[in-house]
Amino acid sequence: MSEIRVLVVEDEPLLAEAHRAYTERVPGFVVVGVAHTAREAMAVLRQRGGADVDLVLLDFRLPDLPGLDVCRALRAAGSSIDVLAVTSVRDLAVVRTAVSLGVTHYLLKPFTFAAFRDKLERYAEYRRQALAEGEVAAQHEVDRMFATLRGAARHTLPKGLDEHTLNTVLAALGADGRSATEVSRRTGISRVTARRYLEYLVAADRAVRAPRYGTPGRPEVEYRPM
Repeated sequence: MSEIRVLVVEDEPLLAEAHRAYTERVPGFVVVGVAHTAREAMAVLRQRGGADVDLVLLDFRLPDLPGLDVCRALRAAGSSIDVLAVTSVRDLAVVRTAVSLGVTHYLLKPFTFAAFRDKLERYAEYRRQALAEGEVAAQHEVDRMFATLRGAARHTLPKGLDEHTLNTVLAALGADGRSATEVSRRTGISRVTARRYLEYLVAADRAVRAPRYGTPGRPEVEYRPM
């Protein structure tokens, strides 16, 4: 996937520069512009329909118009450009409105670089999944996309398991389900490792385990996504 092009919208020059520098420290992101007012931001986004911008880092307290007005203008124009709110506004009514306008993340000031990077990395992974071709195979793929974006379950995996391999195992299951041996062959991980991930998915109510009959000897265990 090509670099994610970012517009920073922040009225305070020092903060705008800090957000630009933070963004360009995260691999896969590039800042294509900095705006200090809502009107300046909307002017940039109107150029060629905003085709040069993928993500807006948007302060909600701007000197001319509220940042939410930028969101409203984008949606009214039919734009699907994503917005990450970077703001000190803690009003729940504003948060609800932001969600209704499709703001992907809401990052409260002040924040650390680690928190900022985490938001961008989650967004990049969500974008990678969302821009894939074809259709989702099952409910778990939709759940995984939303979990990636919202941050669910990233830090809840048992020791020794990682999110990337878990997603690979989930994808290998497909819609019809497979055994640990079949998952091992498809992913290149050992059968023991594949079975550990599959058992975790069962315990997390993301897969079901059932015997597979029709083969000689003892029935093989099959795992199916929920």
